[in-house]
Amino acid sequence: MFKRFSTNNMVTLFLVDVLLVQIALDLGMRLRFVLPFGQLIKADWIGVYGGYAPTGFFHLGIGALWAAALMLGSAYSSRKVVFWYDEFQRVFLAHTLAALALAGLLYLGRIELLRLTYLYFYLVCLASLLGYRALLRVYYRMRRRNSHELTRVLVVGAGKVGGGLVETLQSQHATTLDLVGFLDDDATKVGGTIHELPVLGKVDNATRIVEKYEIDEVIIALPLHAHARLANLVAELHQLPIRLHVVPDYFDLAFHGATIESLGGIPLIGLRDPAIDGFHRFGKRLMDIVLSMLVLLIFSPIMLLIALAIKLEDRGPIFYRPLRVGENGKLFEMLKFRSMVPNAEKLQTKLNQVDDRGKILHKHARDPRVTHIGRWIRRTSLDELPQLINVLRGEMSLVGPRPEQPWLVDKYEPWQRKRFAVPQGITGWWQINGRSDNPMHLHTEQDIYYIQHYSWWLDIQILWRTIAVVLRGRGAY
Repeated sequence: MFKRFSTNNMVTLFLVDVLLVQIALDLGMRLRFVLPFGQLIKADWIGVYGGYAPTGFFHLGIGALWAAALMLGSAYSSRKVVFWYDEFQRVFLAHTLAALALAGLLYLGRIELLRLTYLYFYLVCLASLLGYRALLRVYYRMRRRNSHELTRVLVVGAGKVGGGLVETLQSQHATTLDLVGFLDDDATKVGGTIHELPVLGKVDNATRIVEKYEIDEVIIALPLHAHARLANLVAELHQLPIRLHVVPDYFDLAFHGATIESLGGIPLIGLRDPAIDGFHRFGKRLMDIVLSMLVLLIFSPIMLLIALAIKLEDRGPIFYRPLRVGENGKLFEMLKFRSMVPNAEKLQTKLNQVDDRGKILHKHARDPRVTHIGRWIRRTSLDELPQLINVLRGEMSLVGPRPEQPWLVDKYEPWQRKRFAVPQGITGWWQINGRSDNPMHLHTEQDIYYIQHYSWWLDIQILWRTIAVVLRGRGAY
């Protein structure tokens, strides 16, 4: 779709990457003998220390390993690296996996490579791969005035679908695109501007406008009721040397991003596929398991003391096992240290309040059902620790929208159910932006923000900021 990501350019990028890996390997070895870190070693002593001596076979193997990792990581898939953060993330993950694979191969093959050489190679290679791509993006941004370097795009449909598409592209700073304007049959829009782009004419004028403005790509973003015209429009534009794309009007139906797959040659649009899938899903789950086991091990003595204190206070059960709504609406029992009197749920309806918007507020700072021990473990969030067991079971994640009570979900508006497109979490975006201070009808928007902007880095940021929020005890009751 984009000239910068044409097949020729991506092949050139691949060849440059292979060359950069070899240069980084050579620099990594040279830096070991130049920088004043580690034990003093000179290049002519390398045989004495059993270090790596360069061989053509080793360099060839390194090149093949990095090439395979970058290709498998879709670093050369033009559709997946349009925006810089997608490209940088894919390159970083592919490079790191290749480096880990190299470490394993060195160990299994009993090949000696000085540890600082390995570290220097990793850092220099990463900086080279990302730096080269950053320079390319700066170069193409500087050449935006050259229309031959840009893909000129015409959007058919200036309504909700087309306007949303253009707004997204503008916010993502798609430097390889030249958004020329819209076509729309609404006479009140023709001649005006939408999102700073002109409405150039009606849909019937598509052929003339494509030729006049030298359009490269036409994106049809018509609403559902106008798709009857789609076949005629496609047939009309088919004679022109342009590429055609259709943005289906599924936005009100999809729970998150839609996916496209083929079933027996028939294209299908998935409206409720997992929002986090593939390698991201694997990485998130791996982080959940490792960190949950580590935290359980560290806090096990404190958990035993809390369990004993709860039991001694009123002889009631140690754990509270409420039914909660998880990913895709699946019900599960969430574990918490009991912080209320044993019959707390029966008193819930007497405590519920309604705000000025008609929404139910079910949490209160001075809830009379909370026990003495319960008030303390709530303030410190220690009542949440047993949920690490839910994480290990796969029922929850460390980070995600908070699991909600079924009776509250029954009162959800349709758009709010999009928060169940990912695993529900112990902490999340809304917890670090207000926790219980934000009622249900407000924090749903923050949960959807998390889903739309998900990344491993965002999870790490949320976990780090959660520590500060817990230490301050803000919004916990």
